[in-house]
Amino acid sequence: MANTFFSFKQFTVQQSNCAMKVCTDACLFGAWTAQQIHLHLPSPRQVLDIGTGSGLLSLMLAQQIPTPITAIEIDEAAAAQAKDNFSHSPWPHQLQVQVANIVSFTSPTPFDWIVSNPPFYENDLPSVQPNRNTALHSSQLTLQQLLQAIHRLLSPEGFATLLLPYHRFNYFQELAANVSLHIHAHTHVHQTTRHDAFRSMVLISKTPAIQTTTNNITIKNGATYTSEFEQLLHPYYLYLPSNAPTATR
Repeated sequence: MANTFFSFKQFTVQQSNCAMKVCTDACLFGAWTAQQIHLHLPSPRQVLDIGTGSGLLSLMLAQQIPTPITAIEIDEAAAAQAKDNFSHSPWPHQLQVQVANIVSFTSPTPFDWIVSNPPFYENDLPSVQPNRNTALHSSQLTLQQLLQAIHRLLSPEGFATLLLPYHRFNYFQELAANVSLHIHAHTHVHQTTRHDAFRSMVLISKTPAIQTTTNNITIKNGATYTSEFEQLLHPYYLYLPSNAPTATR
């Protein structure tokens, strides 16, 4: 049975009512997104987290940037858990959660940064658990619908980051181009040095990229985390080598 909570350095994620639990690739994605924000748009005015689940990504970003973050979640139980996690974090006034379907969600002002760990699977074998289907399978939110929503809600100068299965990356590129969203950077994630990529972290914008940055990151080298992984996760994880860089905030 998965743990009912996951403790980080500055916050704790309760997750008993969420279909998708805290996992290593989601944590890596949150840290990578924070890095991309610092590199490309250090002072976003508003951030949107699509499909927040337990609120993990919003909490990781709130630790790094003092920006209002709106978290959208279609599952009421997960949204309630995210709200509770936000209220017990150091940033309760910075974070808000709304129960909504992103397809019909509207905002009076656009968002400078959008982050999403969307449903992974399309036309794959579904789970017997309805809430897990919503979290994992794109029957209620296709990748095309998600990209259309991002284009509609993103400011002209804004950016969005998404975590995808590696095998959907080429398909994602085609869909993004169809709605005039351009890839600025992508990092392919390997579990170990012996494994092929299994996730892709992607940075997109309405503005064409002068140059697209392509990288790879490996989580573990044998039984230990790689130095690159440690550098990204050191501000968050409780137990990593003490000589890794510390957070700036």
